[in-house]
Amino acid sequence: MSTTECGTDLKLVKATAPVRAGLVQTAVFVRIKSAWRAIRNRIAAHPLSELDDHMLDDIGLSRRDVVIALDRSGALDDPSLLLAKAARTRARTRFARPPAR
Repeated sequence: MSTTECGTDLKLVKATAPVRAGLVQTAVFVRIKSAWRAIRNRIAAHPLSELDDHMLDDIGLSRRDVVIALDRSGALDDPSLLLAKAARTRARTRFARPPAR
């Protein structure tokens, strides 16, 4: 018959430095990922400025919405958030029911 050694390894001292370093690395990774997504969405939003007004109207945007989204968002900000908000607002006002009399 064989026996195996069983025991509990107690760590009574907290290892704060590696945990903090891991959190810092995670925070840096999240920031880089967020900046990359914003740049990618900015690149994807630029062709919208080349569409004519009828095409923009089909997707619920106006020329002004595109210009504002690209101008107001910084280089590392995501213009797609502003464009989505503008399209939602336009859809609410366009397809809203008239008030009942």
